[in-house]
Amino acid sequence: MSSEPMREALSGQRRALLGLLLLVPGCGFRPLHGPRPEGAAAPGLDAVRVGLIPERNGQLLRRELEARLGSRDGGAARYDLRVGLAYGVELQGFARDGTPSRVRITATANWFLYDLNVPPRLVANGTERAFDAYNIPENQFFAADTARDATERRLVEQLAEDIVRRLAIRLEAAATAAR
Repeated sequence: MSSEPMREALSGQRRALLGLLLLVPGCGFRPLHGPRPEGAAAPGLDAVRVGLIPERNGQLLRRELEARLGSRDGGAARYDLRVGLAYGVELQGFARDGTPSRVRITATANWFLYDLNVPPRLVANGTERAFDAYNIPENQFFAADTARDATERRLVEQLAEDIVRRLAIRLEAAATAAR
């Protein structure tokens, strides 16, 4: 194929792509994570109150969720988010003497979103799972402990991000359906 027809074909594809990009804003599409107009967070996220989650990692997950939801600001709550957190540990690597050298942690968060009616009604629920791993260096207990803490922190952050993303999608769909 010569370069002139190739150039014309590419030019036509560019025009078609530009046309599609110009139509997207008119179809009601709004990016979930892109910039939004001032004060236009996903509807209802700031109205989600996060319940207590047991143990240290549960407290860290609750703090991450509250920070992402904006629910610490003291606004009127319309929803109650209840989360159960569980960890699974799997040894993946072993040194020649049989001691573990690599650990994989799987974190699972089962969440339930209720409205605050009497009795509460289940609005949405789901399960989020994240996994990460770390190496256990020989004769370096502090390094292994630090690596475990960093892995657990990454898992909590990932779970919080995934839960908030699901909540935003569900609440956005509900707000769109109500219009």
